[in-house]
Formats: sequence, structure tokens, C-alpha cells
Amino acid sequence: MTLSLDLTAEGARDALRGRAARTEKPSLIGLTRTELAAALVESGIVPERQAKMRAQQLWHWMYVRGVSDFAGMFNISKDLRAELDKHFTVARPEIVEEQISADGTRKWLFRFPPRGAGRPVEIETVYIPEEGRGTLCISSQVGCTLTCSFCHTGTQKLVRNLTAEEILAQLLTARDRLGDFPDRDTPDGAIVPAEGRKVSNIVMMGMGEPLYNFEAVKKALLIASDGDGLSLSKRRITLSTSGVVPEIFRTGEEIGVMLAISLHATNDDLRDLLVPINKKYPLKELIAACRAYPGLSNAKRITFEYVMLKDVNDSIEDAKGLIKLLKGIPAKINLIPFNPWPGTNYQCSDWETIEKFADYINNAGYASPIRTPRGRDILAACGQLKSESERMRKVDRLALEAMMIAGHGEV
Repeated sequence: MTLSLDLTAEGARDALRGRAARTEKPSLIGLTRTELAAALVESGIVPERQAKMRAQQLWHWMYVRGVSDFAGMFNISKDLRAELDKHFTVARPEIVEEQISADGTRKWLFRFPPRGAGRPVEIETVYIPEEGRGTLCISSQVGCTLTCSFCHTGTQKLVRNLTAEEILAQLLTARDRLGDFPDRDTPDGAIVPAEGRKVSNIVMMGMGEPLYNFEAVKKALLIASDGDGLSLSKRRITLSTSGVVPEIFRTGEEIGVMLAISLHATNDDLRDLLVPINKKYPLKELIAACRAYPGLSNAKRITFEYVMLKDVNDSIEDAKGLIKLLKGIPAKINLIPFNPWPGTNYQCSDWETIEKFADYINNAGYASPIRTPRGRDILAACGQLKSESERMRKVDRLALEAMMIAGHGEV
């Protein structure tokens, strides 16, 4: 049975106004240690000689303990906590809705401040529990510019990029909701195991193209993988791109996480239709960038995502083309049964066809797991994420802002 929790039913307007008031204060989440120390000094509440130490304290509370209120930072004096609360926030975003699939998959609809979009924006984040691991699928943009023809997210125009804070907030809030941070009574300095977490892996495979928001994604993932904080192994972080070739090498060099390519076709004519960015960066350039990915080896393979579309890309000839295209690249090929969404013209390949395709890939020496569809009943499966956020016209945005200033606006 699908469970859906509407978290904005009663008192929604007051909650939103309270949220708007809170977000007027800058968040400390998403800042580097250097930026964090600088913010404390610039605010005038911490002398420069203490800034590095205080920044480290805050880092511990935010990312090891998962505290979302300065009041819970017990080794900081009461007066300093009050000053921090006056100038900054570490609060979580608003959860508009939480849905729990029959298979245990969870989907959250988060609401963030406008930040140039004219009205608050919403994005979706999905948690997939599996045997021995739990994977969080994180969004990097509100909407998407790529218009991949088989993808539901691609039908939502880009509203704006998410900030590093908003990318990290998805991870922090998911861990809150899953009880994945240490108990508040755990002694300070106690060794908190990294293994056995409910969120053990994260994938940048939610809404948006991560490499079109490179700097914010880079900042968020470096904080997520920091050994003195959230401490996720870079081997357990995967960034998926549709093929923004100029940023692929930088991803390996500057972030160092695992790479996934949203491939879906083995020739330019078909990929131009399925993944239109291919017209800008055709397969020859994309595959060359993959071969040059820093650290590429059998221990650090590239994952190639391949959605199975009935009578489109699922023939044995397509499988042969895939093997030829990827020859010599340490790779894993994830076969994704197409997840239907309202209005799509595509169908999922027959299961027998998918298995024959997988067998051919396996026999050629490549791992080719068939991804089990998860969360279909709550539109949480691969390619199904979408929110209702839209960028407002300038005239409408200005009118809304005028109403809010006058105290009559509704967010």
C-alpha cells in the first residue's frame, strides 16, 4: 500500500510565513570551513583568533551530529548560541509531502526559497532501501534544460540551479527522517560507525543535469565526502551526466566521485532524438571524454545507464553496437526498464527482450545488471521525478514581491 503524508495541511500559511522569515538569515550549511570561519568573523560574533576553532565546532554539529538548531550545540556557550541564532540558520527545508511506496522507497517533495525564481521552488528526492545499502537520489536543479524525450523531468522547464546548501539539505533531511544521525545522547568524541548507515550511497541522478550546476554540486559533494563530517566515501557517490563533455574531466579531477553516463543509444541519429544534448556533444566526443576520465580503472569503472525502450533501442543489433562503442573502457552497463509516466509515447521493452539483451552484454564480458524498478506507484522511479515549480514572468514576480512587501502576499 502506498502511504502519502501531506505535511502542509493545517496551518500551512503560517508555517510558510515562518519559513520565509527564517530564510532571511543566511544558512551556514553548504559553506566550506574557510567560508564558515569568515562568516563568523564578518558577523562580529566571533573574534578572528577563535574563528577556525568555532568553525570546526559548528562543522561537527552540522555534519556529524546532524543538529538543525543552534540550541542543541551543547559545547558552545548559551550566549554564543543565541548570537548564532540571531545571525544565521542551520534549519532544514520545508517538507511539503512524504510518500512511502509499497516497496519501501520514499519520496520527499522539498520546498526552497525563491532565490530569483519569483516564488518558492519545489524539488523531489528519493530514498531506495536495498539489501546491504540505502541509496539517496539527489536533485541538482529545479527542472531541467535537456528535454530527453523519455524522461518525465525533462518535461519541466528549468527554473533555477540549486545551491550547495539545498543539495546538502536533501541528504541531511533524509538522514533526519530515517534516524540516521547519532543519538543526541551519544557522548561527544565517541566513534560513530560509517558502516550500517541507512543512507550509505548517494547518486546525483534526480532532477536536473549536475554538470550544468558544476560549482554548487562540487561544493556539496566535497562536503558530503569530508572525512570529519558526513564522511561518505567517494566510491559511494555517483554523479550521472547526460554528456556535458567539457565538465567530465573536471568531475574526476576536482570531485573524484564515480561517474555514470546517461547513454541510451549507440548511434548519433537515435541519441539525438532520445538525448538531445548529443547534437552538441556527439558520441565520439563523449566516449573520448570517458576514456580520459581521471582514475578510470577496473576498480573505478564508469557506469553507463541504458533505458530499455520497446522497439526503439532494445535489439541484439543495439547490444552489439553498445559493446563496440564501449570497447576497452572499464564499464558496467545498467539496464533500466522504462518507467512510464503520464503522457509518454514510449513503452518498456518486454522482459524476455531485456533478459536477452543482458545476456549478450554479459557474455561479452560486461556486468549488466537489470535495475529493479522501485517506487513506480509514487512516481519515484528513474526518469519520473518532477515538481510543479515554474519560473514566473518578470511582471508577475514583481507584482508578487510588491504584495509580500505590503504584507498581503501568499507564498
